[in-house]
Formats: sequence, C-alpha cells, structure tokens
Amino acid sequence: MIPARYAATRFPFKLMQPLGNKTVIRHTYDNTLATGLFDEVIVITDSDIIFNEIVNNGGKAIMSIGHHESGSDRIAEAVIDLDVDIILNVQGDEPFIDKKTLSKLLTVFNNDTVQVASVMKVFTDLTLISNVNYVKVVVDKNMESLLFSRSVIPFHRDQTIQPVYYEHIGVYAFRKNALLQFTKWKMTPLEEIEKIECLRYLENGIKLKMVITEHAGVKIDVPEDLEKAEKFLLGGG
Repeated sequence: MIPARYAATRFPFKLMQPLGNKTVIRHTYDNTLATGLFDEVIVITDSDIIFNEIVNNGGKAIMSIGHHESGSDRIAEAVIDLDVDIILNVQGDEPFIDKKTLSKLLTVFNNDTVQVASVMKVFTDLTLISNVNYVKVVVDKNMESLLFSRSVIPFHRDQTIQPVYYEHIGVYAFRKNALLQFTKWKMTPLEEIEKIECLRYLENGIKLKMVITEHAGVKIDVPEDLEKAEKFLLGGG
C-alpha cells in the first residue's frame, strides 16, 4: 500500500513533480510493483490528480473516504475489509525503494511475535544528523526500536566513543490486526510533538522490529531533494 497525499506541508504537490520521464509517485509505484513480492500494489490517495496519474498509466489506486492524520490511518481504511495478513506501507516520496530491502522487511514476520517492522540505514553524511527532516532511531540489542526522534539521538556525550546514527526510512510493514489497533488509539503526546506516527506504537507498548538497508536511495522531502533524485536517477549517486 502506498499512501499518497497531494498537499504535503514541506513540499506541496511533491508526488506529482517530474523525475526523469515519470512523476515521483509513478516511480514509487512502478518500483514497488517491479519487486514481484506482493499480491497487489495499490496507491491510496485523497487526490483525483494522483488517482488519475496511477490509473491512467495502468496502475491500481483507491480514493480515501475520510480525513486522515497519517499514512497508516489511510491504509487501515482501505484494508479493513480485505483478506490480508501482512501489509507493507511504502511512502509515496520514496521513489527508489528496492527489492532486497522490502524482502528483508517481510522476512521478519516469520517470527510470530513481530507485529510491526520498519527500515533504517546508517547515516553516511554526518551533516544530515541535525537536519529535522531526517528522523533518527535508536534500537536495542534485538534490533527493536527504543525511540524515534527528529533530534539527534543518541546524544554524543562521551567523545571517546563514536556512536552509530541510524536514519529511519519511511517503509513499514504490519500485521493487519496491529494496524487496525493503531487506528483505534488516539494520537499520543510524543507523536503529536514530533510528527512521527510510529511513536504511537511505542507509546502503546509495541516496539518496531528494525531491519538495516544499505540501499542509498533519495526520498523527496523538500524541493532540494528533487535535484538529488535526478542525479541519483542518472547514476550520479
């Protein structure tokens, strides 16, 4: 499932921006579909423009009915009557998602105790750690999330130790029941302050199983990212 909101706060209409010979949302849809990992790939949107962009190019899309605070809420509305076990949420602004990462994410559900999982990667550009548009995550020894924040975590107090900083990548997978439970909970204090939806799981006692990716894609968060994405698309890294 690919939630796709038209009026993004930091970069309005970003999903319909041209990237090479396609829009951002079509890259995300096509790359997710091309993995061959899923029974169905569907864009869920509040926008006629995005809906038509996907459907008119041979894809599947659903119009949201209600107003939703998060992508997870939007997905839950769409899957409530579907006979599914695992739902994977790819953010619409992640046009370069790859098969290896998604496959690793799905594999963790072989463990029946895992309810929610997500993706992270090591920051290679340390100048981005203090950027609030990049969400950081810290994990325990079992690779389960302890905290997500737009602040720098962990705080580097002991200068004799070099910490590893992880960037949270906006890809989630859920068991259907966990996702539906999420929508019944009210927005939690940390979630509301940070504007990070997965904090709602943590504040209700559910850790996220995290998997590491080395895939160096580009997410489209602000206008400057579009130029980075163009270079990445052309092989410029």
